[in-house]
Amino acid sequence: MDYIKQIIDFIPVSDQESQDKKIILDYIKKFPHNILLRENDFAHITSSGFIMNKSLDKVLMVHHNIRNTWAWTGGHADGDTDFLHVAIKEAKEETGINTVTALTKNIVSIDILPVYGHVRRDKYVSAHLHLSVAYVLIASENETLIVKEDENSDVDWFPLDKFTEDYFDVRDVYLYNKLIDRAKQINNDIEFY
Repeated sequence: MDYIKQIIDFIPVSDQESQDKKIILDYIKKFPHNILLRENDFAHITSSGFIMNKSLDKVLMVHHNIRNTWAWTGGHADGDTDFLHVAIKEAKEETGINTVTALTKNIVSIDILPVYGHVRRDKYVSAHLHLSVAYVLIASENETLIVKEDENSDVDWFPLDKFTEDYFDVRDVYLYNKLIDRAKQINNDIEFY
């Protein structure tokens, strides 16, 4: 499926998503030659996977080296127009899990996320924006977890009651709880049919 159509087909459920979707589509029109590449220093598309267990009561998180906090998995599109493939590939690479499926093949969240300036592999990366598309992924808690030392320092399952400001930044709490709610709604819709 055409990656622009995937974004167009996403149905926002908040003003934040409506505005972010509009800006992302506008930016794609202005920078079609490098929107999928990191060489666009100001903003580029990323794809993330919010990994939940089958009962949707735990989330698999990684302790991110650069951000120095627990975070979801994901990465740069790097030219790949199959965003679900990117999300699944990154989930496997960052956690060590082997079997992961999408709760739905549709994008479940669109967000513009700020990235502050930082050093990566001995090179300074200026502040920029991630034009984020996200999927809810499902994995088993029985999978063997592996730390990807160049990106994270730990991998662990979190119960849903941890997604509060006691454990996460307020912006992350909003994002992660939005994804938890979406997963439950999608699951209810699947069970209904």
